[in-house]
Amino acid sequence: LFPSHRVRVFISTTIYLSTMASTVGAEKKKVTLRSSDGEEFEVEEAVAVESQTIKHMIEDDCAGSGIPLPNVTGEILAKVIEYCQRHVDSSAKTDDHLATSAADDLNAFDAEFVKVDQSTLFDLILAANYLDIKSLLDLTCQTVADMIKGKTPEEIRKTFNIKNDFSKKEEEEIRRESPWAFE
Repeated sequence: LFPSHRVRVFISTTIYLSTMASTVGAEKKKVTLRSSDGEEFEVEEAVAVESQTIKHMIEDDCAGSGIPLPNVTGEILAKVIEYCQRHVDSSAKTDDHLATSAADDLNAFDAEFVKVDQSTLFDLILAANYLDIKSLLDLTCQTVADMIKGKTPEEIRKTFNIKNDFSKKEEEEIRRESPWAFE
């Protein structure tokens, strides 16, 4: 009924148009995140849902006019978005060689990412906890743990500017009750 070349052209055109429709429809969905100090960030949904808190808000249809994040400043939210974007981009690489290279790059990025002042590091911990981003919480808490590792209580107090408010008697009692902590 139909000449074979016309069928091929029809099928090719149909596939092409179908692909184009998928590509046009695949425009990346964005959400607006609003920090505690009023800064707004338009972020791809795939990046935003690295946060379980934001993911649940989107699922509960609470993202219409933007998602308020009252516990995160604009400065910290910008860093959190940078972290999530890098991790989403890295996970998109599927080829074995690319994946290995991406994992190495991601480890290097993470190591540089946490080279911040203590105040920023603690704010990142609070944000990661509030936003429920496990990988960021693990990274930042491990960084603090590494800062403590191998230090005496006095060195830890100095590092974190912690006042020793124990009396000599209280301190002796703690040392007696938990000798393993002072080995």
